[in-house]
Amino acid sequence: MSNDIQMNGAGTEKRDDWVKITSSDGYSFLVKRSVAAISGTLKNMLSEDSSFREAIANTCPISERAAVVEKVCEYMSFKAYYEGPGSKEGVDVNEFTERIPPEVALELLLAADYLEV
Repeated sequence: MSNDIQMNGAGTEKRDDWVKITSSDGYSFLVKRSVAAISGTLKNMLSEDSSFREAIANTCPISERAAVVEKVCEYMSFKAYYEGPGSKEGVDVNEFTERIPPEVALELLLAADYLEV
């Protein structure tokens, strides 16, 4: 659990470090901006050089149901952790793929394509 959240200096983080991703059925997911930037689409939406509504509000609506958005956020976190600095012990890809229910697999594939993850 030590990799989930670091509490040191938690009050010193800027509000801009977190991004809210909302699903079409009203659920919200908070992720670090660096995790959201793994998606090319979200990175462009949140670009500080743009005047997109998403960049100003730090909120990205995604037109997918919550079960799909949750798995996309989970994958982006998984990718950010395992691509980050430091050596990670052997990563079993099945560790992530076993957590994908078959009923969301096709929707997840389409969402991943749209979000460029």
